[in-house]
Amino acid sequence: MNVYDFDETIYEGDSTRDFVFYLVKKYPKCLFKLPKIGIKGISYVLKNISKTEFKENVYSMFSYIPNIDTEVEVFVDTHMHCIKRWYIEQQKEDDVIISASPEFLLKPFMDKLGIKNLIASKVNQVTGTYDGLNCYGEEKVVRFDAQFDRKCIDNFYSDSYSDDPMAKLAKQAFLVKGNQLEKW
Repeated sequence: MNVYDFDETIYEGDSTRDFVFYLVKKYPKCLFKLPKIGIKGISYVLKNISKTEFKENVYSMFSYIPNIDTEVEVFVDTHMHCIKRWYIEQQKEDDVIISASPEFLLKPFMDKLGIKNLIASKVNQVTGTYDGLNCYGEEKVVRFDAQFDRKCIDNFYSDSYSDDPMAKLAKQAFLVKGNQLEKW
């Protein structure tokens, strides 16, 4: 089995950031959240709040969206081209995608790609609040272990050394830089 991070790994860019900008452009009233997001951003940089708390604050703009499900569908349809060609060429039926991005945002991508195995952050798509921890770093290992046997990871792919805990579980790990794959 091959396991992949999503953002900047098989998706060109950061899907959550792209989705937030998509929403702000379509619903300018989301900008009303900007001052609070800025304050929370500074608090996060100063390590006064967690990454999860900062993200929840950003995601709180979802409450301004009349039909978030429709917007997710449109966003995914218009951003499928961001899936990197190298991934499509090697995709397998038993691939696992593991990501800190919200599950509700990634699930439609997985459905279109025919990927059944997704592990991602559980975020309420209306309120922007997390149900559990952000699926990041060591938490990815915890989530993976809850669903799969860690001994079955042949290859792991990520753009970030924050995924070192997952990389250590794989027979081989690759660092993704754009469309280039390097040994971990």
